[in-house]
Amino acid sequence: MSPAGAPVPWLRAAVPGYALLLSLLITAPLLAPGYLLLRDAVSTPRSYLTDAALGLTEAAPRALPQDFLVALTSSLIDGGVVVKALLIAGLWCAGVGAARLAAAALPAAGPAGQFVATTVAVWNPYVAERLLQGHWSLLVGYGALPWVAAAMLRLRTGQPAWWALAFWIALAGLTPTGLLLAVVVAVVMVAAPGVGVARRWCAAGAVLIGALAALPWLAAALLSDSLSGYQAGGAGTAAFAARAEPGLATVGSLAGLGGIWNAQAVPDSRTTLFAVVATAALLAVVALGLPAALRSRPALPLLVLAGAAVLLPALTATGPGLALVQAVSEAVPGLGVLRDGQKWVALAMPGYAVAAAGAVLTVARWRVRPALAALGLCLVVLAVLPDLGWGVGGKVAAVRYPPGWAEVAARINADPCPVAVLPPDSMRQFAWAGPAPVLDPLPRWLRADVFSTGDLTISGSTVLGEGGTARAVQELLLAGAEPAALAAAGVGWVVVEVDAGGDNGSAAATLDRLPLVYADEDLRLYRVDGAAQLPGAAHREALIAAHLIWLAVLLAGAVGAARQSTPLTRRPD
Repeated sequence: MSPAGAPVPWLRAAVPGYALLLSLLITAPLLAPGYLLLRDAVSTPRSYLTDAALGLTEAAPRALPQDFLVALTSSLIDGGVVVKALLIAGLWCAGVGAARLAAAALPAAGPAGQFVATTVAVWNPYVAERLLQGHWSLLVGYGALPWVAAAMLRLRTGQPAWWALAFWIALAGLTPTGLLLAVVVAVVMVAAPGVGVARRWCAAGAVLIGALAALPWLAAALLSDSLSGYQAGGAGTAAFAARAEPGLATVGSLAGLGGIWNAQAVPDSRTTLFAVVATAALLAVVALGLPAALRSRPALPLLVLAGAAVLLPALTATGPGLALVQAVSEAVPGLGVLRDGQKWVALAMPGYAVAAAGAVLTVARWRVRPALAALGLCLVVLAVLPDLGWGVGGKVAAVRYPPGWAEVAARINADPCPVAVLPPDSMRQFAWAGPAPVLDPLPRWLRADVFSTGDLTISGSTVLGEGGTARAVQELLLAGAEPAALAAAGVGWVVVEVDAGGDNGSAAATLDRLPLVYADEDLRLYRVDGAAQLPGAAHREALIAAHLIWLAVLLAGAVGAARQSTPLTRRPD
């Protein structure tokens, strides 16, 4: 490998190939037939453009336009394949994007530095913990961040990159959080030096693209009642705060790209004092390259952002910080997205990757060849998180649904009346899906809308969701109400997930008076005769239009970027 980064043909494919290898090492169990079904990750053979998929329910629009895209693509390709492909692509983009960004911001590190940047971007605790939490679409947004930074750097140095910027911001916008992360990176990179597009136009362009990509969830929030029922109690805010790992303060965990709020969504190696060793090793690789990165003016905004991405979430996990987040969330319900402080540590990844690339230059001063330096640094990063491989130690794997699920879905889809589900909890624990809990898959498999409260039980405390109507239906069932009361509430079907556990209260008194349509060891399906016809959700056309605008930005950006594609370089300082 040449320190100057000479364009050796085989090297052009080596870094993308290496990034793909790492991505497949992580996701290998998902390559088997089946579906990603783990905590917040739910994939099904098919999903539909229901009111929930468009954000026209009482639930906050957290999964827009992700649900819209999966609904569209699953009409052509199995939904499980779609989700797995997007997840693998997101990890691959993180690795290749980090290498491209390192080549632009720190070209002296050469291909050797790019390999180290790729390793740090793909193989770290953030990826492991978000995988275990089931945040596959957030990881797609995470993978777009270095590309957003690189596109803005190209604009600042006079190269065409507007289409690329639009594509990567829209892709990150699969979720609201991903979009916010991408826009923050773009705006921060406006500070990079250059004589190309003026800073004010770069910032305005990034915000405008972000606004267009945000239309699905902005429109849903404005046109539906999704935020009116939001409750941001202190217990809920504290439950989602960043968490200190063994031997580390909260700031130390975040600096090591760990510290997710859910202690169960953590690789085993981060549950012992080995977390201290792993964090120290990762930070050592970053620190080795920090002097070289600090001498590169294009890298400075990324380094400042990385520092803020660690310190600010750490502050929000303190008493005053929690009080501030709670007050902000209550004043502006849409800002409840701030509660999960650790996910914003994704903003540190581009800066960490560039600094890690610079470690090759530091080690080279000790008369170590760049290739050997890169090999050693990559091995260190890989070795201190050994259980990220093979689905985070086998915890992320493909799951097969029992046959009754397809049968129940088919019967309801033939007559898509609203569905109530028991047990009432949002999270399920299925023996066939593994030991971790999972969101109920049924709402994403049906043409019909499913009454869902969104309530979550965390460490014995219930964090209320926004589903007030669903909660009223749930109370009717648990109280053993007359079937006529369910019908008046608009319930057309009741599904009992037998193997999900949970307390069904006095629901048996209601169910005994309903016709049993289907039953097996996993599911029971009941028909509620005479269900009142609920009014169709207003604004469906407006929400579909908002989603199509996002899709247009994504596709136009992809086509335009492909036509304008040029080698990523930068002018000397």
